[in-house]
Amino acid sequence: MLNFHPWVFSGAIQTNVKDFIEGEIVEVFDSSNQYLATGHFHHGSIMIRILTFNRELIDESFWKREIVSAFELRKSLPQFKNDTNCYRLVHGEGDGLTGLVIDIYNTTAVIQSHSTGMMNELNDISAALQSIVELNLKTIYVKKTDSGSSKAEKIKENMFLLGNDKDGVVHENGIKFYIDWEEGQKTGFFLDQRDNRKLLGTYAAGKKVLNTFCYSGGFSMYALKAGAAHVDSVDASKKAIEWTDKNFELNFAGNTNHTSHCSDVFDFLKSNGSEYDVIILDPPAFAKHLSAVDKAVIGYRNLNYDAIKRIKPGGIIFTFSCSQAIDKQLFRKTVFTAAVKANRKVRILHQLSQGTDHPINLYHPESEYLKGLVLQVL
Repeated sequence: MLNFHPWVFSGAIQTNVKDFIEGEIVEVFDSSNQYLATGHFHHGSIMIRILTFNRELIDESFWKREIVSAFELRKSLPQFKNDTNCYRLVHGEGDGLTGLVIDIYNTTAVIQSHSTGMMNELNDISAALQSIVELNLKTIYVKKTDSGSSKAEKIKENMFLLGNDKDGVVHENGIKFYIDWEEGQKTGFFLDQRDNRKLLGTYAAGKKVLNTFCYSGGFSMYALKAGAAHVDSVDASKKAIEWTDKNFELNFAGNTNHTSHCSDVFDFLKSNGSEYDVIILDPPAFAKHLSAVDKAVIGYRNLNYDAIKRIKPGGIIFTFSCSQAIDKQLFRKTVFTAAVKANRKVRILHQLSQGTDHPINLYHPESEYLKGLVLQVL
């Protein structure tokens, strides 16, 4: 607690909590009865999610202050100076609001609550959002989630707190993207990759590019805008390929320099990897929990091996892990192992992380979940 970590684990609690109510607001004291923090209580391994280290009421004014503060930070960030109207407004622990994610898609706010405590606060959170006139919100949508530290925390139902739009078109650095926040992954789009997509554009001109696990084609659209000779987008999900094709039509209708493939990525790489100058490896989280780390490492190693082994000499690989349980050192070691096995000379050109609207809490290293490397393979 003295190190300002926003979680209190069950093993640190000395009080009998059997009768505590899931999601209720509690105060935390040390063994000498000195106040430490206030947060949401949950029956699970993460027993208390801290909201403040100051002794204060968690009321409507608290939520307005915290969410307005998060908005003021975003206004100062680079994406507000570009043709961009989608961004993360609240990033959980990175904004001191553990368990809460809010993404903005033009005039829609999509909320994901990762705890019962945050679900209890939705009315005040909605009021705080609507108080920010500059957001001009027409829709506030709460997206269900399967995450949480206990069964009671798994939010099963979607709901509207304002309006009823289920999808829309946004702009990111001048590129149009169709977003389906009702059926899409996470809140509908992977906003954390904005800066990395932009960087990809600097390597894509005149190149043949492969975007694996493409989802709705974010990296593909940036490569095409930069003048890629051809882009292949691959995902095993039929719905993802439909969204990729829709985004291609929104931005490059009539062009013939893009092909979508509904296919297993590993199979596609083994058959076609040697054709490409640039390959993007952006898989879903192979390890959502520590218990899955060993299996995940094998998955990341095999994926990177297939790409490193087959890419053209001088080729560029953008490789990522979004698994919170895989830290930067382990991810880099895994890529190193894949490179050794592939027997190729490889050097790192960039080390990447999440966008600036996904701030990392210095006291909560777990909030630095996105790791990326840009490799040149000789």
